[in-house]
Amino acid sequence: MTNIKDLAQMAGVSVATVSRVINHHPYVSEEKRQAVLEAIESSNYQQNINAVHLSKGKTRLLGVVLPFSDHPYFALLLKGIANEALAHNYKLVLFQTSYMESREIEALQMLRQKQIDALIFCSRSCDWSTIEEYLSFGPIVFCENMTGKPVSSTYVNHYDVFFKALNLLYHQGHMQIGYCIGRRQGTNSRGRALAYTDFLNQYDLPYRLDYIIDECLYFEDGAKVVKQIKQMSSPPTALLVTSDQVAAGIMTCCQKEGIEIPDDLALIGFDNQPIAGMMDITTIEIPHLEIGKNLFLQALNGWEKAHQEVSATFIERSTTN
Repeated sequence: MTNIKDLAQMAGVSVATVSRVINHHPYVSEEKRQAVLEAIESSNYQQNINAVHLSKGKTRLLGVVLPFSDHPYFALLLKGIANEALAHNYKLVLFQTSYMESREIEALQMLRQKQIDALIFCSRSCDWSTIEEYLSFGPIVFCENMTGKPVSSTYVNHYDVFFKALNLLYHQGHMQIGYCIGRRQGTNSRGRALAYTDFLNQYDLPYRLDYIIDECLYFEDGAKVVKQIKQMSSPPTALLVTSDQVAAGIMTCCQKEGIEIPDDLALIGFDNQPIAGMMDITTIEIPHLEIGKNLFLQALNGWEKAHQEVSATFIERSTTN
């Protein structure tokens, strides 16, 4: 492949002059500029982008770690990030991990090797102790409450949101309340679990492990939830469901099984997806696009640490009393 030295020899100029022409430096005579441009055209020279990035210290690539690209929650976060990346002329490198730590470490290694400028974790499996080893290699931003840690984060206070939703159901007369969740691990999941325990303790209600149903991510998981509650001798009368898609699946199955919503089973979903509006499901709106935008800007700002809590909005519809 033709390199800068070859171009300089072909054009009869110095390497420095070739570099100035390639980088659009104004202080080059028109005669020399034309000679270099003719050499570039005749040799079909292609600039080594990796070398350019190395010299500038920036790749204009930003990594985004997310477990699933087809889940509405993460798809909307990604949309918010991507919109802002486009506005700032950045490209995204996606790491779909399925919560595999090895995939998350691959992303961290790319940051370490300067292949990306910064990294956004939409959700993670890696312990903080693992991530901490990579903090000196570039900005790492999180979509969870990382207050007190030397990183930036944008997050919803899932403890408060969950506790308020549980209280609403309690004051509507429900004392047998369960919840459906994607996974039990993670900062947000632990916040919800703590809110649930504190809520039960506040009202002196029994803790029922079978009222907590995990691995609920997609519409079809609603059938699993309905099957499980039908097998209970004393099923919950209300469910908090951390995905509108799953809530819609539950509602559809309940209609087939003759379970009345909300008389037999009240439902509160999360995210305010279009399906929640179409099926009139009570939900909690999370401003995904705003969160995604802020995550990108925090990554772009680099070493300026900030933690921003974003408010959620309760939207009451026909699936609660």
